[in-house]
Order: sequence, then structure tokens, then C-alpha cells
Amino acid sequence: MFIVGLTGGIATGKSTVVEMFRDYGIPVIDADVIARKVVEPGKKAWYQIKEAFGDSVFHESGELNRQVLGDIIFENVEKRRKLNEITHPEIYKEMFWAAVRCFFQGHQFVIMDLPLLFETGHMLDYIYKIIVVTCEEDLQLQRLMERMNMSESRAKKRISAQMSLNTKCEQAHFVIENSGSLDDTREQVVRVVSILKSSRHQWKLRLIAGLFCSGIVSLVVWLGTRSYFHNKIASNSR
Repeated sequence: MFIVGLTGGIATGKSTVVEMFRDYGIPVIDADVIARKVVEPGKKAWYQIKEAFGDSVFHESGELNRQVLGDIIFENVEKRRKLNEITHPEIYKEMFWAAVRCFFQGHQFVIMDLPLLFETGHMLDYIYKIIVVTCEEDLQLQRLMERMNMSESRAKKRISAQMSLNTKCEQAHFVIENSGSLDDTREQVVRVVSILKSSRHQWKLRLIAGLFCSGIVSLVVWLGTRSYFHNKIASNSR
């Protein structure tokens, strides 16, 4: 199994593209979904955020107020870095185990939806191919303002806090332009799925994994046999 990274910019329509991949039976591990889980009340990251940012970023129910926290970290680079230091290890740990489950389920590849794939760089060494979802700048701004019910100035600040879409597209293996109709976007997804399914890369990885597992089993058998004969010799010498 190999890993395909999917990223883009805020409000470029990644969620729409993700659902299209799921329609074709491709497993998707969503970093945003996992990010919400790791900050649930009582989780390790929840306590660390409370200590670092105080009670003001939480609702009375104890749940994280993502909008308030989002405003804080987009205004302050150091606080954004601090939040990433708290949440990212927990997120990547959950994503790792999700990928392991997909591997043993026999999937050819898995898509990891990583909004900050390039910004953090943490997963780049493990990803075989990269997909970037992009759209026209004016459309991105409009979508964000409508989705988050925010002013144009705040929306622009959110967008500018991320790496530019052009830079991301330059580093991608596939670019899905999501400015047109849903049918147009789906056609692009179908082409990407077809190319990925034709890849033989997963067999190389499964061979390596198989050899590794065989080596572990052989080592266990050898140690067991060695221990058995050692005990038998010790017993006969008494």
C-alpha cells in the first residue's frame, strides 16, 4: 500500500473532492476529522491547550471553541506554532494507525487529507504522490466568506496565512482545478484514480513488508529453538 497526500488551500473544495474519492472506494484519512477527535474534552491535547491558551478558547461545555482559537493563531505565528506542537504528534499518531488498518485490509493505496502538508513538511517523506486541489482566487475568497460568515479582510488574512496555491501546485503530481462544475471536478478525480490504480508501487512496499515480517518470524523461531535446545542440554547435564 502506498500513501497519496491530498492538500490545497482553505475553501478550495477539498471536502468535495474527498467525497468523490470515497465514492470510488478509496479510503481517506482526514487530518481535520482526527484533529477534532484529539482535542475532545479529557484528551491529552485538550489539557495542553487549556494550559497554553487558557479558558477563553473553550465553550462552557468544555469543548474547544475552534473559531476563537482560530482567530488567535491566525493573528500570532508563535501561538500557531505552539498549537501545532501540541496537536500534530497526536494527529499523526492516529493517522499512522489508521493507515496500518488500511494496509491489513488490503487496500492498494490510501489518501491522507492533509491541509498543511507543505507547511509542516512532516509527512512528505512517507507520501508517494501528492494531489493539490485549487480554484480561482476570487472564488476561494467568496467561498470562505460564505462558509465562515466572515468579513473580506478576515477571510483574506486566513488565506494569506497559508502557503500560496501556486507554490503548492508546482510541487504536486496531480492538480485538481475545482472552479468549475461538479461534473468537471469528478472527471479530473476519475483520471487521477485511474492513474493511481494502474501503479504497481504497492507491490514493492508489500514485498518489503513481507520480507520484514518473515525476518521477524524467523528470528522468533530461531530464538525459540535456541532456547529449547539450551534448556534441554542444561537438563541433561544435571
